[in-house]
Amino acid sequence: MASSKSRKPTIVLDNGAGYLKYGYASEENTERRTMPNCVSKSKSERRRPFIGSQVEDCRDTSGLYLVLPFQKGYLCAPDTQKLIWDYLLGPDCMQVIPAESNILITEPIFNFVSAQEIVCEILFEEYEFSGVCRTTASHLADYKYCLETKSDVLCTLVVDSGYSFTHIIPFINGQKVTECIRRIDVGGKVLTNHLKEVLSYRQLHVLDETYLINQVKEDLCFVSTDLKQDLETAKCRLPENHIIREYVLPDYSNIRKGHVRPIREIGIKPQNNEQILRMNNERFLIPELLFHPSDVGIDQMGISEAIVSVINAFPETMHPHFYKNIILVGGNARMSGFANRIEDDIRRETSLFYEVAVSCGQNPMTYSWHGGNRFVFDPDFDKFLVTKAKYNECGISSFKSKCDV
Repeated sequence: MASSKSRKPTIVLDNGAGYLKYGYASEENTERRTMPNCVSKSKSERRRPFIGSQVEDCRDTSGLYLVLPFQKGYLCAPDTQKLIWDYLLGPDCMQVIPAESNILITEPIFNFVSAQEIVCEILFEEYEFSGVCRTTASHLADYKYCLETKSDVLCTLVVDSGYSFTHIIPFINGQKVTECIRRIDVGGKVLTNHLKEVLSYRQLHVLDETYLINQVKEDLCFVSTDLKQDLETAKCRLPENHIIREYVLPDYSNIRKGHVRPIREIGIKPQNNEQILRMNNERFLIPELLFHPSDVGIDQMGISEAIVSVINAFPETMHPHFYKNIILVGGNARMSGFANRIEDDIRRETSLFYEVAVSCGQNPMTYSWHGGNRFVFDPDFDKFLVTKAKYNECGISSFKSKCDV
């Protein structure tokens, strides 16, 4: 087994449907970066596609058209994904020499075999990586949590709420219990699309402004911990209404990127022909879809209800172990109030004798990446790594005993 000093450089790539989280594994420097997992096309620069983070160079992002490699959480356009990986691994970004490097990459839970085969072909046959380790973001989150928890952890429950959907995944001794996993078909994409529809009906036509409204959602939306009170507050006028905010839309000449107006300027007539988008109860009613998917016709349980349902599928003696080890990861978990709302909801549905503890890292979006960064230096990492020679000999079957996707 190679020591950490002699081991080949390893790239950790959390390949999410919305964002890529990437960086070299390092014990000293845990620097990681993110970029959109899409190719953007602008009306103002029709000849040039903007790959990943290149969208920041686009002068006019109005009506930006996004080409996504993932649809409904699964890889459907491998050519688009390879184009993004070419940029990521190339001289303009990470400057990777694949033949001299290993890669740890995440895949969706219940990934299709055909998609697994395509990813392996690209990584081994086109890029010619020296070794590949395939896993899921929830495994890496569970691994990091167990490392950081001082006492022995028997059971954990990972709630991964990302771009396409939300998964509730139970783990026992580091192994996921596949038959008890719950999937909710609500993620960041559903929230953005619903916000576009609501704003287009109430204020401005923004159905073509996915990129802009996603920024508005990330800057202003929060999860309510007292929905009834917040609805009453949203009915009030200023200054009693502390929820209302105003967002200055970009005009792509003087204002390249939208921003939230200072609170003291709310209600004051805009200066310099600024175009204003006012957000009131939309700020907390849009994220409410995560807890009540039926509001948009999705006949499924909300996150809190699904967590209780998953835990109830296990023997009662195991319930306390799950309730005190709930881990929140994914982009939606960054919203203010998300962890508190889940903890409050679960507390109401469980026995008073159970300890309920909901853990949400400093940045839930990159929590799994940091777990992967630490896993690379685990003495057992090489047991889960498939070398190019092994792949050439056995093909995709070489992952059967090493990969639990």
